[in-house]
Amino acid sequence: MPLPTRVKLVDVGPRDGLQNEKQLIPAATKIELVHRLQDAGLTEIEVTSFVSPKWVPQMGDNAEVMAGLQRKPGVRYSVLTPNLKGFEAAVLTKPDEIVVFGAASEAFSQKNINCSIAESIERFAPVVEAAKAAGIFVRGAMSCTVGCPYEGDIAPERVGYLAGLMKGIGVQHVGVADTIGVGTPLKVARAVEATLQHYGVDEISGHFHDTYGQALANTLMCLQMGIWQYDTSIAGLGGCPYAKGATGNVATEDVVYLLHGMGIETGIDLDKLLDAGAFISEALGRKPNSRAANALLTKRLG
Repeated sequence: MPLPTRVKLVDVGPRDGLQNEKQLIPAATKIELVHRLQDAGLTEIEVTSFVSPKWVPQMGDNAEVMAGLQRKPGVRYSVLTPNLKGFEAAVLTKPDEIVVFGAASEAFSQKNINCSIAESIERFAPVVEAAKAAGIFVRGAMSCTVGCPYEGDIAPERVGYLAGLMKGIGVQHVGVADTIGVGTPLKVARAVEATLQHYGVDEISGHFHDTYGQALANTLMCLQMGIWQYDTSIAGLGGCPYAKGATGNVATEDVVYLLHGMGIETGIDLDKLLDAGAFISEALGRKPNSRAANALLTKRLG
């Protein structure tokens, strides 16, 4: 299959990336990060999460962050909503898209949200219905599609099962996520193939953590399968509170460097993206967790 000529990236740094940080980050810093990402050309940004601040204190300023955004035409702002209560709070802030989530691993589902996969989908059904009634797009995140910290390898059939459940409740787009970053290209390809039995190639995105350094290889494999949408995280921020040792999502800078080097359009200005990554890394008191960013920022100093 020919490679896509254009790729769309969803930057999940402000939500998925920052939710794991121990130090509380001011709302103004999160807002500034979103503004810098959209100025760099990102048109899809996962801004925050409407979860209980008891569980994820970092996202306790969700409404403040959404209210502080200077929205840019053509940019979609998404939020994670774990249940109907979360959705009811989120809808007041006018998101363009909501994200619901399920795991392909029963053990992970139990540890993460204290219920089975089937129960989690039942919980999300009214959320999806309410969102669609309000004209809000619904994306589903499918976690642990290749490996689980409790179960080990995940069979592609489990991924297909979850994708079918998501399709059944009306989820419009799904992300195939390697939440702990253990996936290698063939394993990821099998998870995507299982998802393709329920969703078209235009309704699937890749979401790869870089724990074992495989995220770019997994991205390349999916590009060769025609997948043209990916979740990435500025400066490689993130991890998973329920997956010990899982590092951040693949860095947006690394994926943009890869794609531009292959002649694939992203609409993203790499220089401005480097600035956004440097900004949030400085706020966190460390270097970007991105090979490309560190090499290019050093070159700038040269």
